[in-house]
Amino acid sequence: MKIVVLGAGAWGTALALNACGNAAAQHTVTLWARDSAQADVMRARRENVRYLPGISLPAALGISSARLPDASHLAALDPAAPDSFGALVNDADLVVLATPMAGLRTMLTQLRHRRVPVAWLCKGFEAAQSSGTFGLLAHEIQAQVAPDLVAGGLSGPSFALEVARGQPTALVAASAHAVVRDTLVAAFHSPTLRVYANDDIVGVEVGGAVKNVLAIAVGLCDGLSLGLNARAALITRGLAEMTRLGVALGAQVETFMGLTGLGDLVLTATGDLSRNRQVGLALAQGQSLSQAVASLGHVAEGVYSARTVVQRAAGLGVEMPIAQAVLALLDGQVKPVQAVAALMGRDPASEQAWC
Repeated sequence: MKIVVLGAGAWGTALALNACGNAAAQHTVTLWARDSAQADVMRARRENVRYLPGISLPAALGISSARLPDASHLAALDPAAPDSFGALVNDADLVVLATPMAGLRTMLTQLRHRRVPVAWLCKGFEAAQSSGTFGLLAHEIQAQVAPDLVAGGLSGPSFALEVARGQPTALVAASAHAVVRDTLVAAFHSPTLRVYANDDIVGVEVGGAVKNVLAIAVGLCDGLSLGLNARAALITRGLAEMTRLGVALGAQVETFMGLTGLGDLVLTATGDLSRNRQVGLALAQGQSLSQAVASLGHVAEGVYSARTVVQRAAGLGVEMPIAQAVLALLDGQVKPVQAVAALMGRDPASEQAWC
């Protein structure tokens, strides 16, 4: 299978390494970098120094920096030019978008006429496109700009560094299209990476978006040394919030008990490689939001998704007090201790009210 991964960040690089290293599958894998200088360094050093330092890139992994066409030529991805972006994606059996949410709309627009399966890796809500609107999930963006694409997402509890090291990981191939699910399983299922199929794209994407917001809350909890009891309560009640929102958007409740719900929430909320958790820890230590984000050097999607999570929940009449507390904290409306006090001061309620 010919696989093209568009985006040479940590996660895109890690998945390209996984597919390239699966000797039994004998995939041909190309990793595309927007920055030609970064691509040159990766070719010369066989290492992604910026995002995955210390991890060797195999000689079999192709590295491309073919230039994207400008906005006036989006429909004319020329496959005739051998070094063009068009040739790169048109020759693939699977195109994987390893961009942040902020870049997804542009990349889907570039690929809107492709006939091969396309999958995205990003998790979260896009920032609102205009005043008075809210951000969209990845499959909602695709429905707007590339409705004819046969597409889906690859998600689940995963840190890029561990996947790059070949440590055991399980992911979910999510799409309404069986061909996308099957292609993703064939591309990435390996002795170290197990890939499950799921047709509930809404549930998978809600889990991937909301867990980032909840991880900020758990990081805050741990940074304030509130204890393991408090952490367990936040994760469990956070899962209830995630489930309520997902079901209201049309997801299946069972999805939230799986890898992209509970699994991804536990990893992102408790793992020290989690950028969203690190934001919560930094805020608890008295850093400003801008300081916390700047110290990461990478995107923390929960910072940008919190507002849309709360907006969409409010529009659907869904109660999400933890997400609301996180947004108030990020907006500077409350201090960390005040956010915790507001949650603990809520009226008693039945635990069974999940949905």
